[in-house]
Amino acid sequence: MSVSATAGLIVIGNEVLSGKVVDEHTPFFVRELRDLGVELKKVSIIPDEVETIGREVAAFSAAFDFVFTTGGVGPTHDDVTMEGVARAFGVPVERNRDLERILVAHSPGETIKAQLRMADLPEGAVLLQPESIIFPIIVARNVYILPGVPSTARRKFLAIRERFRGQAFSLTVLYVSKGESAIAERLSKVAREFPEVAIGSYPRYDDADHKVKVTVESRSADRTRAAANALKSLLGDSVIRTEGLHPSAG
Repeated sequence: MSVSATAGLIVIGNEVLSGKVVDEHTPFFVRELRDLGVELKKVSIIPDEVETIGREVAAFSAAFDFVFTTGGVGPTHDDVTMEGVARAFGVPVERNRDLERILVAHSPGETIKAQLRMADLPEGAVLLQPESIIFPIIVARNVYILPGVPSTARRKFLAIRERFRGQAFSLTVLYVSKGESAIAERLSKVAREFPEVAIGSYPRYDDADHKVKVTVESRSADRTRAAANALKSLLGDSVIRTEGLHPSAG
């Protein structure tokens, strides 16, 4: 896999946009993808509308290496994600016989008619069936289609997470006693000297022991350390403490 893989997350559900349900997917994917070395470039929260889903999935699929969708894959009338993904790729929805057999085997008789609607997938979709899960993960091209229930979505993603692992990010954090205005010029100087390193500045206005948290991050541990050392040299005694995370490539 590319060491600079990118991803997009599409959270689908009227219930999220209306505030009936809190979005738990975004924090989870932010943490997991960062740990895997995948750069999450964009998150979109959209309603259960076929046209909207189709447009967003098409755009994300073209822009990013991996796309994850959550929600809209159940048996009810408002579960339209599969139709939206099919619309994105200009293909029909068709009955997947393998998934149909799995649903029949695990669904009570009185619910099977509704459950079988969940076997209608975009043409060409494939099933991933890790041993740890009963119902497979559905993949259409580079789009991984996950359920809206957070615990189930997490369980399915964790079952396949290692397939996305790339080169990890290296991070150093500096806690600084001076305000942003006082250190801005020095941050800019180091940013110019190390263009491949991302330098972030996050002020605090409470009673914390520091006024600014500065992050220094790249995919190269050596370049991250060099940029962090350059900053520490320029900032001098105003650096209260530092923290570092420099994992090796996975």
